[in-house]
Amino acid sequence: MNYDRVEIPDRSVPRAVEPVFQHLVDTYAGETNKTASIWRAFGDGDLVWRPHPKSSTPGDIMNHQLLSERRFFAEFLGSSEPPGREVLPSEATVEAFTKRLADLAVKRLPWIAEQGQGHWLARVRFFDVERERIWVFWRRILHTAHHRTQLSVYLRLRNKTVVPVYGPTADVTWSGADPTLNIDAADRGAG
Repeated sequence: MNYDRVEIPDRSVPRAVEPVFQHLVDTYAGETNKTASIWRAFGDGDLVWRPHPKSSTPGDIMNHQLLSERRFFAEFLGSSEPPGREVLPSEATVEAFTKRLADLAVKRLPWIAEQGQGHWLARVRFFDVERERIWVFWRRILHTAHHRTQLSVYLRLRNKTVVPVYGPTADVTWSGADPTLNIDAADRGAG
């Protein structure tokens, strides 16, 4: 996929000390880029909009993303993180939130790359259960994808372009895109 703007280019993604864990480094960089592309589809005026009184605003979700990611990495994964009071941007703008997301992610990438099997397979407390760190890492990725999906729905409700993150959308496609929209496409590769 090609994005209009990439926060973390491939050349900036470090190599994992243990190659079997390179997918963690690559995925974290890629998911950060995907999240940034969704965030950038909003305007500053959208940050306070909510689709329902019980719903979070896009600004609330961006705040939560930054703070919860800091907590996951510090408390559950064991990385050195800035204090919570230093995580949020000084101004609540799309550009400031996105820049902060990318800045924090870029600092985490070398740490992720340096961790080996002993670290990733160690069991740690995760809220009220115990899990391997690699499980916690993937839970973080899924948590981020969940909020990115919320924001994609918000974009549709705001009648804004829904940008592609895993493939084409109703708004953005390209030559060579091949979404699976019918049984024939789903059957490809069947033995």
